[in-house]
Amino acid sequence: MANSPADPAAMYAANIDRAKPLLAKLRTDGIGHFIDGKVVPAIKGETFETHSPIDNQALATVARGSAADIDAAAKAAEKAFKPWRDVAPAARKKLLHKVANAIEAHADDIAVLECIDTGQAHRFMAKAAIRAAENFRFFADRATEARDGLNLPSEEHWNISTRVPIGPVGVITPWNTPFMLSTWKIAPALAAGCTVVHKPAEWSPITADLLVRLAHEAGLPPGVFNTVHGFGEDAGKALTQHRAIKAIAFVGESSTGSAIMAQGAPTLKRVHFELGGKNPVIVFDDADLERALDAVVFMIYSLNGERCTSSSRLLVQDSIADKFNEKLAARVKALKIGHPLDPATEIGPLIHERHLAKVCSYFDIARQDGATIAVGGGAHAGPGGGHYVQPTLVTGASSSMRVAQEEVFGPFLTVIPFKDEVEAIAIANSVEYGLTGYVWTKDMSRALRVADDLEAGMIWLNSENVRHLPTPFGGMKASGIGRDGGDYSFEFYMETKHVSLARGTHKIQRLGV
Repeated sequence: MANSPADPAAMYAANIDRAKPLLAKLRTDGIGHFIDGKVVPAIKGETFETHSPIDNQALATVARGSAADIDAAAKAAEKAFKPWRDVAPAARKKLLHKVANAIEAHADDIAVLECIDTGQAHRFMAKAAIRAAENFRFFADRATEARDGLNLPSEEHWNISTRVPIGPVGVITPWNTPFMLSTWKIAPALAAGCTVVHKPAEWSPITADLLVRLAHEAGLPPGVFNTVHGFGEDAGKALTQHRAIKAIAFVGESSTGSAIMAQGAPTLKRVHFELGGKNPVIVFDDADLERALDAVVFMIYSLNGERCTSSSRLLVQDSIADKFNEKLAARVKALKIGHPLDPATEIGPLIHERHLAKVCSYFDIARQDGATIAVGGGAHAGPGGGHYVQPTLVTGASSSMRVAQEEVFGPFLTVIPFKDEVEAIAIANSVEYGLTGYVWTKDMSRALRVADDLEAGMIWLNSENVRHLPTPFGGMKASGIGRDGGDYSFEFYMETKHVSLARGTHKIQRLGV
């Protein structure tokens, strides 16, 4: 069985072997912008290097975009918009299915590159490309109904509503699971009939480059999907300010969302923001504690804790807190930190040295606030010497502490005890964020009451985060504006029109007779 595909050592070796030619090509070719169907260098000739969080080695030289590059991409998207808008929905559907096929055909390469580029464990990234393909298929199938509206007859008029694509849009995506999250935004925009200018995160540009090239190899016309690499203060700002861009979809930090809103205000940009979170998971004493424990561990320590929907605050009823924390600590201590391409790895390196420093800064903050670091609390000497950190569990916290209020965005869980339902809700709602909430109880009446009172855009009862694409995805408060998913995405990328046809019988007032 040594050479069986199920053998972790063989899979690890196979992943390393797959990575070698991909990395060699990256280092030789570099990464350019993709504008109007072509790979092009930055107009100013500027570049930056992207490094792997595994060993901090350079992966590729990347074109650094400026306002001039964004202008070229926006004009290409503007020129391509009407022809793409007028493509028959059935033909658009067929093209987007071809993109999904191309993604699936390269799923193994995408997974390996995503691991090396972001530090995410292969056990999670192996599914990222498949989910990305599912995003394209889901919205491809709905392209034929994107314009559907309502029949709203009145006494004297026949009223209907319909939708039309808003125009060229900007999509700015984050560095955590970048390939899948990019498709989540780009697929519905294309299905709606919009053209796209994509500005990926500068810390994870590699799979964004692969996505746009695969889409055009599958048959997308030039100018329909453009990618400009670079930094937020240059390329990102220029994209949010460009007059040809009608809307901005952004995933990232709440403070950046505020800046984008201000930058887009002079041109009245429509915005959709998926921002930060400090999400509670509430465990009552009557919960199925084994299932709750599994969900608690998964929702903060998977994906290195670098996910907006992570349940980074555990609110546990005080009558079971000691027992639950003891079991939780044992699970956290047993998490396997390792190389992202090792299929046994559960925690890989964090994305960047600056982010590692940020996460590590909260160890001292926790101690200064008077909390206890029960597990972890330091950097980790992982393979390659990269940006590894110990999965950390903080106990003895109160809701006013910084570790209970601020988004750490790493494998860092803060435990807060509560007495009863009223206190649990008060603690859960005591932060500026409102993205997700998770509730564990066998009392369904209580579960529904808590769900109704939580200030969060998405709530799972007796479950971890399980995404269902037709449902609305998004937050409230500082966690965002708008919703993704199903028809909610089309509402963002399209304008609603009302058309009224008179029956010819209503009385029209006569003036000047």
